[in-house]
Amino acid sequence: MKLQPTILLTFDVEEFDLPLEYNQQISFQDQLQISKRGFDEIIEVITRQNVAATLFTTAIFALEYSDTIKQLSQVHEIASHTFSHTSFEQADLLKSRLALEGITGKPVTGLRMPRMKVIEMDWVKLAGYQYDSSINPTYIPGRYNNRHLSRTFYWEEEMLRLPISVSPNLRIPLFWLSFKNFPYPLFKNLAMQTLKRDGYLSLYFHSWEFTTINQPGLPKYLFKNGGENLTRRLDKLITDLKQDAVFETIQSYINLRQEFANK
Repeated sequence: MKLQPTILLTFDVEEFDLPLEYNQQISFQDQLQISKRGFDEIIEVITRQNVAATLFTTAIFALEYSDTIKQLSQVHEIASHTFSHTSFEQADLLKSRLALEGITGKPVTGLRMPRMKVIEMDWVKLAGYQYDSSINPTYIPGRYNNRHLSRTFYWEEEMLRLPISVSPNLRIPLFWLSFKNFPYPLFKNLAMQTLKRDGYLSLYFHSWEFTTINQPGLPKYLFKNGGENLTRRLDKLITDLKQDAVFETIQSYINLRQEFANK
């Protein structure tokens, strides 16, 4: 007996501060509202599809929409995306975990750093997390070169790390930019290859992608097939993947792996 093929569907739920990276101005309230509109679209899809997801949420967003986050925590995993998406200090690791636990009344065990920022595992462990999902094990020009790291679950300094899925061999990243810019059949084919090889698929998107954004001065590839088009594409992907796999939160899947390892 072995684990079923599994989809780990994850979303970074954060303030839409992307324009600040390109020296474009956007108010804090607009950052929140844009992200919330996209978040509502995500929730409509995964609720209708009846699939569980892991929501890596900044404490700032969660505190602003605490009733929504608390309700969603009954079905989905709430994990930390630190306190603020725009700024970071070590104290934010514990601060964000405690804030999210205060809202949900449940343990928060997972972390993903904004923009997959490099983080010391000693800090993560000290802040009380059980796993980290801040690795994209591929090469992204201008961002990171992680081709030397494991494509799948591994341990680092007694911390379990879960990389975002990349394809076997060429390590083509199966993340948000690929999903919106690749032809759908190509993305699905790469996803199925990876699922077959690894037994699971770890995917991630951002809340703000699922609403229409009219923000001048930003690269068009960031918003290609965004809004309603991306919502329909996500809905189709879930429908297609359901034929070959089950959907689990990250922590639930970790627990299942441990149960099977102990048998």
